[in-house]
Amino acid sequence: MNSKDVLKRIKEDHIKFISFQFTDVNGVVKSVDGPVNQLEKALEDGIWFDGSSVEGFARIQESDMHLVVDPDTYAILPWTPDDMKRARVLCDIYQPNGQPFEGDPRGVLKRRLARLKEEHNWIMNVGPEPEFFLFLQNGKENIHPVPHDVGGYFDFSANDEAVQVRTELMSALNEMGLEIEVGHHEVALGQHEIDFRFADALKTADNVLTLKYAVKAIAAQHGLIASFMPKPVFGINGSGMHCHLSIFDLEGNNLFYSGDDPFKLSELAYKFIAGQLRHARATSAVVAPTVNSYKRLVPGYEAPVYIGWAQVNRSALIRIPQPMKEKQDTVRLELRFPDPSSNPYLAFNAMLAAGLDGIEKDLPCPKPLNQLNVYDLSEDERVELGIEMLPSSLLEAMSAFEGDKVLQDALGESLTGAFIKSRYAEWEDFRTHVTDWELNRYLTTA
Repeated sequence: MNSKDVLKRIKEDHIKFISFQFTDVNGVVKSVDGPVNQLEKALEDGIWFDGSSVEGFARIQESDMHLVVDPDTYAILPWTPDDMKRARVLCDIYQPNGQPFEGDPRGVLKRRLARLKEEHNWIMNVGPEPEFFLFLQNGKENIHPVPHDVGGYFDFSANDEAVQVRTELMSALNEMGLEIEVGHHEVALGQHEIDFRFADALKTADNVLTLKYAVKAIAAQHGLIASFMPKPVFGINGSGMHCHLSIFDLEGNNLFYSGDDPFKLSELAYKFIAGQLRHARATSAVVAPTVNSYKRLVPGYEAPVYIGWAQVNRSALIRIPQPMKEKQDTVRLELRFPDPSSNPYLAFNAMLAAGLDGIEKDLPCPKPLNQLNVYDLSEDERVELGIEMLPSSLLEAMSAFEGDKVLQDALGESLTGAFIKSRYAEWEDFRTHVTDWELNRYLTTA
């Protein structure tokens, strides 16, 4: 949509307030709200705000920031009451001199995708599978997660409130412009997944952002807590965000497809896979960016730990799903270590950079791990096969990220600096914090 389309829609939709949204370096949604009569001026002139208080943004002496509305991101917020009906638009961030702000995660991805299209005539498509938990609200402080239901993988009950909540979520997300494909119960108690159709990386990142806060808002109306925390409960499956990746040309042809290959993968796809594997340890810092992310990436819970690829082996980092017959656009690779705590703009940027490096350097793709359960191999056997492990902690992942110039160049100096500062601050907070585990283990025994 353009600006005229948006102004027409707000009248038809009886919108009263507009939320002008953007994200900080960690993917947290920030919002500047105003009455609907301010939208026309905002579409023309943008909105000024103080960036010095936003994580990873400007210093106090450089605080003025300019929000530029992307009219194509207009969406109703369906859960708001009719007499206070709200909509949102996403914004790109500019400096006072009119230059794009290099610390804007959405803007950096947007410009990188524009270069991909200009230099190669390529589009990177992403199809994510974000998982989340619904927990009962059992206190305002010191919340301990209690699953909302007793369902298992793909379970259904006509009287299950979780099914009703999930159906309401899918309806709201459809209304907000996401093309929902399926929603279902996941493996763990209280765990769910809602999948939507793949799209170019920028639109998909916008959709991930939309899904996360829509799910939280609607769950709260039912007295529930929706959590995208990677591992909220010890001993059960955590929540991932598997991402299906492919590259198309501007005519809509899937460049990952080859009819002559047993996996239906082109040489371009193999090089892209090689790049993903080469940079996997550093990429993990971006796609699994929290201390808690590495509680999920452990053996035994269907999350990947070892760096390799396969067609049918779900213990591998990259899986090649079986494409639909005569459907070339369904050929893709599935990256299995991202989780929904990541900033999708940074995550997709890092994925693209890793894959492009494999293509540009003509990296050889290692043999697949088909019919091989890597979890059953000894350490010596893994070393002999050249199978590396993902980092086991955020600290280890950040060390790999700091040594990876390809990923840092993709994010740019400003975003890289803000990201490193933010992640080490989280690690230091975790390192010095006394946890319940430590109290239970040492309080009476030390």
